[in-house]
Amino acid sequence: MLPKSVKFIAAALLLSPATLLADAHNEENSVPERLGFIEWVVLEETGLRLKARLDTGAKTSSLHAINVEPFEKGDEEWVSFQLPLADHQDQENADGANLEEVILEFSLPVERTVKIKRKGASSQRRYVVNMEFCIAGTTHSTEFSLTDRGKFSYPALLGRRFMSDDNILIDSSEAFLAEKECEHKTLTELADKHLN
Repeated sequence: MLPKSVKFIAAALLLSPATLLADAHNEENSVPERLGFIEWVVLEETGLRLKARLDTGAKTSSLHAINVEPFEKGDEEWVSFQLPLADHQDQENADGANLEEVILEFSLPVERTVKIKRKGASSQRRYVVNMEFCIAGTTHSTEFSLTDRGKFSYPALLGRRFMSDDNILIDSSEAFLAEKECEHKTLTELADKHLN
């Protein structure tokens, strides 16, 4: 019969390769994905591709939305909102498409509301919804506050909550660093689908 110390050493030697492999796997998964400060995102439900600014100064992500209206559905608070395609003509195949009449409509449960303090203006109450989107070839889910971003260069803003939850590192000196693309529909395809 072997002494306890020999059994312990034998067990430790047998477990070491497994432990090393597990540590290597965890290290590989802990390496953050590097993205630029501007990237394309695709809203999963529609296939609409939008430019998004990845902003470490914002905690919650934000999405361009108009006609935001709360309503009750059963015992839950929901919100309906619209995304006009005419606001996104910076993409391929936008030329010649009649986008003025095409408005994507959404109805989603309200996750919470936030009060946004704006410099030099009164604070604004925004509804927050959870949405799935694709960035860099991977589907993610995060909370978006809904607001009219029509005057901004980027209809979507991804904040720190998304970055920390999904292990994203932002390179503020580069744009469009994503190595993979997400499947999306062109604006013409979306317009044709909604007008026919």
